[in-house]
Amino acid sequence: MSEHIILLVNAAGNSNITVMLESLLNTYGYPILLLGTFLEGETILVLGGVAAHLGYLSLGWVIACGFAGTLFGDQLYFYLGRRHGSEFLARRPTWQARSQRVHRILERYPVLLILGFRFLYGLRTVTPFALGTSRLPYLLFTVLNVIGAGIWAIAIGLAGFYFGHSVEIVLGEIKQYEIQVMAFVGVTGLLAWIVFMIHRRKQDRRSDRKNEGF
Repeated sequence: MSEHIILLVNAAGNSNITVMLESLLNTYGYPILLLGTFLEGETILVLGGVAAHLGYLSLGWVIACGFAGTLFGDQLYFYLGRRHGSEFLARRPTWQARSQRVHRILERYPVLLILGFRFLYGLRTVTPFALGTSRLPYLLFTVLNVIGAGIWAIAIGLAGFYFGHSVEIVLGEIKQYEIQVMAFVGVTGLLAWIVFMIHRRKQDRRSDRKNEGF
């Protein structure tokens, strides 16, 4: 008898969480996607793809929000690099090193760089800013950036959607595990981001020491 009561309580609790999740996604899902991808977020777009597979969001709109968010974010970085690049880099020597690396890649593979920089971890944020400090024409960057944003949004959005599909194949009805799946993706993305930031700070400190040595 007590086991049945516990099961009912757990079921009621999961049901309430599911209702809250559904309400949150229905109300704020697309704005969260826009903001998250504007600020740089593969994880948020993967979560959007999973939510689309669960039926909370439309996959088409998830991809559209990811496209718009990343496009406008990188256009802004390019503009800031063109207007304030020299002043900003003068105060941040670690960004100078990354910008120089971006410029070297730009000389060899200009089109591929603009189309694919969103997939380059470590250079993801600095690339559009560094491109703004170069002589790259604004129109050329914009055209290629639109194409690159579309490729990225479709690839990452579909990755999240089919990740949900793969989980469903393994576990059965994914609706029973939707909270766990969303939490797993979110925590994994957060941990990856923390590891990346720690690694990048170590590299920045080494770069600063080398600059001080000179």
